[in-house]
Formats: sequence, structure tokens, C-alpha cells
Amino acid sequence: MKTLKKQGGFTLVEIAIVLVIVGLLLAGVLKGQELIESSRTKSMAKDLNSMTAVVASYQDRYRGVPGDDLTAAAIASRGWAAGPALVAVAASNNLIGAAGVNPFAAAAGTENTQAIRALRFAGFIEGNAADVTLPSSAAGGLVGLTNTVFGFGARNVVCLNNLNGKQAGALDRLLDDGVSNTGDIRAVIAAAPPAAAPGAATNYVEATPGFVLCKPL
Repeated sequence: MKTLKKQGGFTLVEIAIVLVIVGLLLAGVLKGQELIESSRTKSMAKDLNSMTAVVASYQDRYRGVPGDDLTAAAIASRGWAAGPALVAVAASNNLIGAAGVNPFAAAAGTENTQAIRALRFAGFIEGNAADVTLPSSAAGGLVGLTNTVFGFGARNVVCLNNLNGKQAGALDRLLDDGVSNTGDIRAVIAAAPPAAAPGAATNYVEATPGFVLCKPL
């Protein structure tokens, strides 16, 4: 009579324990990703709100809008650090740049880039005041200043670019109504903010890249 050999393998209890461990690990990874995304969204909100605050602080201190400030070119008289002088502004209208200018493609001598330099000269944002490049956002894109876009009218705005749908939607829901074409947070899939308010809302599809988003200062 042949003796049956006992087959090796996992018991149901062992398999259940493994599945529980795998589930806990996956839950931890997903929760970690969620926390990272939440932190990034809050950092992007800080990018927008901080720019609003520093522009207001600049106005309060120097009685002019950065980039549109008539006397900012006289950097020595203001006690600012040495560096290439700002471009003198011939006339002031309290708006940063020409109406509807794309802040992410503005030339070096425009009010849009000069505004960033003036804020650096004054110490409100980090960086070398000789540098005309825009600050980076928490999403890896850029932070820019312009006016008269997204149907906001003649108002200065701060914009972020290179957001994906998940980032833009999370930011809109955090700070506003979550609808891309209404409220104080507006966004479209484009390289530049449009002059007029979008006629229809753009769905915040999570994986869709290329959103630009703006908020009035």
C-alpha cells in the first residue's frame, strides 16, 4: 500500500494573513499619495495667496503697484541691493502690464517681468533681482502676474501654469466654487490665460495636463 505524501502549501489562514498585509500596505501607499497631493494643493494655494499679500504689502510700502511703480527704477534711492536698474515706467494705471498679456511669455522689459524683479528688490519674494525668470509654483510650473484676463475686467491677477486637471480642480475646490469658468478661481486648458471668461466650464479631468489658472489679487 502506497503512503500518500503530504502536499506543501499555504493554509487558508496564512493566505488570509498575507492578503490583509498586502491590503494594509496598499492602503498606506494610497493614503501617503493622498497626503502628498493634499500638501501640494495647499502649497499652490499658498503660492496664490502669498503673491496677493506681497503685492498688497508692496503697494502699502511704496504707494505703487510693482512693475507699474513710477519711482521704482531709482533703486539706489530706495536702498535696494545693487543690480540692473528696473525699466522706468512712463505712466501708471495701477495695472501690471498691458491688458491680457500672457505672463508666462512676457518679454524681459515688460511690467509683468519688472513686477517680479521689483518684488525681489524689495525682499518680498526670494531670488536675485537681476533675474527676470518667474518664480516656480508648488506644481512645478510658474507663477506670473498680469491683468484683464478670464473676464475679470481691469484687475490684476496672479496665475499658475502647467497644472493637470487634478491639481487645478483641487485648487478651485479649496479656494472657490470648483467650477472652472465662474468665481474667483478660473482655469482653462491653454498656454495663456484668455481675455474673456470661458463660455463653458472645462471639466477637471485628473490626468489632463496643460491647465492655466488665475485668481484676482
